[in-house]
Amino acid sequence: MLGIESSCDETSAAVVEDGRQILSNVVHSQIDIHRVYGGVVPEIACRAHIETIHPVVEKALADAGTELRDIDAIAVTCAPGLVGALLVGVSMAKSLALVTGKPLLGIDHIHGHMYANKLAFPDLEYPCVSLVVSGGHTSLYLSKSEIDHEPMGATTDDAAGEAFDKVAKILQLGFPGGPIIDALAKGRDPKKVVFKRTVPENLDFSFSGIKTAVLYKVRGQDAKAPLTLSPDERADVAAGFQEAVVDVLVEQSLKACLRTRTWRLAVGGGVACNTRLREKMAARAAKDGVTCYFPPPKFCTDNAAMIAGLGYHLFKAGRISDLYLDAVPTKSHRP
Repeated sequence: MLGIESSCDETSAAVVEDGRQILSNVVHSQIDIHRVYGGVVPEIACRAHIETIHPVVEKALADAGTELRDIDAIAVTCAPGLVGALLVGVSMAKSLALVTGKPLLGIDHIHGHMYANKLAFPDLEYPCVSLVVSGGHTSLYLSKSEIDHEPMGATTDDAAGEAFDKVAKILQLGFPGGPIIDALAKGRDPKKVVFKRTVPENLDFSFSGIKTAVLYKVRGQDAKAPLTLSPDERADVAAGFQEAVVDVLVEQSLKACLRTRTWRLAVGGGVACNTRLREKMAARAAKDGVTCYFPPPKFCTDNAAMIAGLGYHLFKAGRISDLYLDAVPTKSHRP
């Protein structure tokens, strides 16, 4: 199975056999391009994908020691994401499917992140609660199989990763905010600066209030006031913010497990790289009798291996897409 991923700022292609054996997984990151702007610029991301998609696919095939004619099917992320970025991958996959006659499979990017744990832990059993937490998404699902996911909750405003990036910008820390805040918060007392947690009664999430609280904490009532915090003060604010976000993610995820009486929890997405989230989620899960799964960081961030792996199961189930497959941006996406 050839997988193609281009939903945001990584161009990736992979070849995966039988849904689990990764023969190649090539990822070209655009972080250095977008860092100067303090965030991902959709138009620039799209142009960068156009420049790299062909060599990335060619390298994935070469690394796998195979040729396009030997591929059984082509899986591509078609939703959700930046529409221009998605279109590059979808157009590439459709072109390859057309000229080779290979089956085409449109993949939901969020479902791909859920499948990442299956790549890392082939013995992971269903049902399980799945938390996908990234720059664009924060969602809870009851996963009944590799391809059957029931939505249970989602963010009503900012995604957790988006909040990390915005707070990093407020604190003038750079981009991407997640790993910077994670590193800065290490060794700090998260109780020194405390932010209120917003924990809805249902299984949704809300992070805009925490982000705004950080803004008022560091700049007062004037959002445009200069930042006057010392490096230590910025680190304490970062630690307090991170702790608040992590606490909400942990609370809602374990609440979902207890409400559904499901004793397996699989966490995926870029924010799943966060060391504090891994530490607190594992501790709370163990306390509640839940087995917690986190994929290796290389499978948390966007990659085509998870897309190809999931594509194998959709292919087996006969869920083939046609050449009218279109890209569906985040705002139009329905889980």
